[in-house]
Amino acid sequence: MQHRGPIAAIAASGPYVATAGYDNQVIVWSADRREALSRGLHDHLVNHCAFNSQGSLLVSASSDYSARVWEVPSMRLRACLLGHSDDVDMAVFSPDDRLIATCALDLTIRIFDLSGTCLSLLSGHTGNIISVAWTRDGKGLVSCGVDGTIREWDATKGCETRCTDLSGVRTDTLVIDADGRIFAGDDDGRIVTIIDGEASFIEAHKAGIKKITYDEVSRRLVSLSYDRSLAIWQVKGTRELVEVSRDIFPALVWARSAALLDSHRIAVGTFGSTYAIYDSLTRTWDLDGIVADPSLNAVTVLDDAVYAIGDAGVLKRNGQEVGKTGSLCNFLLAGAERLYTGGQLGCLFDARTGEVLYQHHSPLNCATSFLRNGISHLAIGAYTGEALIFAEGTGGRLDLVDALPLHDNAIKGLASCKGRLFSVCANTSIAWHDVSDFREVRRVRKAHERIANGCCRIGEGFASIGRDLKLRLWFEDRDDVYQTPHPNSVKCIAASEDGRWLMTGAYTGTVAGFDMASKEFVSFQRLTASGISSLAFEAGKDRFLASAYDGVIYPVARPSTRSQGLMSSLSVRSAA
Repeated sequence: MQHRGPIAAIAASGPYVATAGYDNQVIVWSADRREALSRGLHDHLVNHCAFNSQGSLLVSASSDYSARVWEVPSMRLRACLLGHSDDVDMAVFSPDDRLIATCALDLTIRIFDLSGTCLSLLSGHTGNIISVAWTRDGKGLVSCGVDGTIREWDATKGCETRCTDLSGVRTDTLVIDADGRIFAGDDDGRIVTIIDGEASFIEAHKAGIKKITYDEVSRRLVSLSYDRSLAIWQVKGTRELVEVSRDIFPALVWARSAALLDSHRIAVGTFGSTYAIYDSLTRTWDLDGIVADPSLNAVTVLDDAVYAIGDAGVLKRNGQEVGKTGSLCNFLLAGAERLYTGGQLGCLFDARTGEVLYQHHSPLNCATSFLRNGISHLAIGAYTGEALIFAEGTGGRLDLVDALPLHDNAIKGLASCKGRLFSVCANTSIAWHDVSDFREVRRVRKAHERIANGCCRIGEGFASIGRDLKLRLWFEDRDDVYQTPHPNSVKCIAASEDGRWLMTGAYTGTVAGFDMASKEFVSFQRLTASGISSLAFEAGKDRFLASAYDGVIYPVARPSTRSQGLMSSLSVRSAA
């Protein structure tokens, strides 16, 4: 047993370590041998896992809208916690092990008993809730997320008792110490300390903090960030945090998860088959036995060849390795003379040679190209909301022109057409910029009801998709919206060369074809149990290609025009 997708969460209790993966698996390991003992399965990505205080039960939270309770070490399913209407991001036991609190992207917190009965529903957040924790007495909860607030709740009465506004800055992770102090990490790289509703900040990292964990005995705090560093802090006095050490973590490590194994060893999630261990005494990393997972994140067609790249950073041409970057990559973009890629480390690479062409301070998500004054340019979308604009010169020269602050959150997709740069953002907004002077032409806030995940050019306009399961078409004279047949978040989109067809792909492994002529979805199929990560059109064979997190590229035939209205009931058109 091993993971075949990124490890999103990790927990430790006595002789056991548990990991939650984007391959739908929850695996229990022996802590001393790092040997897999047993596993449980969800129907979608697993986002979090946590032991009870005795280490006899494990709870996991998943994008299949459920949390599940497992017996340890057998991983026999004990209960399924249902009721959320979107991804469950976290689930944690109360200090007395009698209750479980869950938080989800449906903006609610639920409190369950161990049989799966929902006892309470807490509402108040205006954005996705990413993290929840119990107070030490088990009477309260603290939560944080995308809306930039930290909220405190009375778990017994089911009501909010305090809201601390962090000026709208997203906060993904928090812990509570024995004295009731709240420590949180935000998207500006700050560690926030909250005492009685009063917040103080320290500049801790150069990019968003994705995970913090705390050791009560040593009073040390560990923070992991998208600036690729792990830092250890000594808590002194009431609010003082003193940096003890800081190390850059290996490319295989994902900053999203960490758990303390003992006073100096920290288990950390990876983009590989098992977890890594960091020793704070020797300041070394143990990566023994970790095999990079086969997940693919991007596919493109260039000169009649199919190129793909993923978590391992290995570039493949028609299935054969032809390049290696050494780190997770999210996109492939053909330029005038190079094939570009980038991802987790914030490096823009020449995909074929592995040469680092530019180093950014946060991960790179997406890319597009366009002509400006007759010169080929690139736009690279970053996790921190800016688009890096490069001009391509002769001999492979690349010059940074600007870093445009397009959005205040992660850019999830870029496309270009007719002198316009189109972008979609994780905060649900979209924007158009003029490539001649990069001025903003138009912005639609809350263009999608939930996170926008991707976009593409379609004719002389653009198309976007997202977690709200909607396809949205954006033209100069109208904006149209259509319900997709996907059951879960839509991840990617691509158009045929003639602009007649759109293909959409979802995290559930489904693809759906949309006919621009009839304005309806005319095909729908499930290719794999893994998510579809990227789509491209292969003109030479008149078909789409879908890359998936299982490491396979699936050919998808151009939809038939003889749909007989099969999917017409799913089309809901409205002009904005």
